[in-house]
Amino acid sequence: MIRDAGKLNTLLSQFYRFVVDECIPLEAQVDRDDALPEAIVERMRALGLFGHSIPTAYGGAGLTTEELACVNMVVSQCGPAFRARFGGNTGIGSEALIADGTEAQKRRYLPQLASGAMTGAFALTEPGAGSDAIALATTAVRDGEHYVLNGGKRYITNAPIAELFTVFARTDPNERGARGISAFLIERGTPGLTTSSAYRMMGQRGSPVGEVHLNDCRVPTSALLGGEPGMGFRSAMKALNKQRINLAGLCIGPAIRLLDEMLVRAREREQFGRPIADFQLVQQLIAQSNMDIHAARALVLETARARDRGEDVTMTASMCKLFATEMCGRVADRAVQVYGGGGFIADNAVERLYRDVRLFRLYEGTSQIHELNIAKLTLRGEPDDVRHRQLHQPSMQENAS
Repeated sequence: MIRDAGKLNTLLSQFYRFVVDECIPLEAQVDRDDALPEAIVERMRALGLFGHSIPTAYGGAGLTTEELACVNMVVSQCGPAFRARFGGNTGIGSEALIADGTEAQKRRYLPQLASGAMTGAFALTEPGAGSDAIALATTAVRDGEHYVLNGGKRYITNAPIAELFTVFARTDPNERGARGISAFLIERGTPGLTTSSAYRMMGQRGSPVGEVHLNDCRVPTSALLGGEPGMGFRSAMKALNKQRINLAGLCIGPAIRLLDEMLVRAREREQFGRPIADFQLVQQLIAQSNMDIHAARALVLETARARDRGEDVTMTASMCKLFATEMCGRVADRAVQVYGGGGFIADNAVERLYRDVRLFRLYEGTSQIHELNIAKLTLRGEPDDVRHRQLHQPSMQENAS
């Protein structure tokens, strides 16, 4: 749902200029140094980028799902590390708190997340719990008015720099399923919580990803998200459903950028005395990429609108994530092909983005897990699929004609 098209367009134009004028010129430096300059992070705070999806009552912009999707398609047209710096706060790092936090928890943390004074991290994945999220081994044992947490998390975006961690742990050792999992809001500096240094990664350099270690980490019962044990997995799924729409939008931005790079290369590069844009097989790569981008955009926006209407988008959010991440990978591969040997040489935008976008197909659920989820929900006849069939059911008048 777009509430004010004029206001949204003004916001998108402002963010586009920030991306083009301030972020893209820094891409090579960020990739080389594996760090964002603090000055650009301050600009993000000044532009309000940390609080897009946080309600206005807590200092955020309160964007709807569709409005946020539009923003994500713009801010992701530079290297993904830039958006990842504020993306935890305006996405997965705050969504569980927004959905299920107590009023006291929201008032304590959301204003700081919205301003960028605090950076959030979503600590779910473990060495033995990735695609099988309910297999997590981190424990939280009640001890009077406290819980004591032990375990470890890995592949956590912003872990090395975050000040607030949404940590998922098993509070009921007798319940091995989802109902035994709870979520906790834990601040950096809490005794027993430490983080690793950032991994050295293939792509998305400048986005610190690392581990969270919990060694007799003692937190008060007030740190329990929502104040109720056993609801953590539900909170995680709420956050991930929205984040999958966000991530799908974040795949469209790089694909648009890669298509732009393809067009420049195809028009400038000559072979056999002609620009390679004249050759039909190069045109095919461009046409397929443009078609893929439009299809992904349409799917993301329709799913975002459905979520804003309050509909269950569990399956279509999964479709968005799967289709858009795979689409972005295809476009990146075609861009390297159009560039030829130049696409394999380091320090150009196509080579960097080719490395950067590979990760999209792994986090927030691998492509294979989403295929299984979509099949399972389709076979079960979930509401998304029912609505789809109703939408395409011919009317009596159509049948008669």
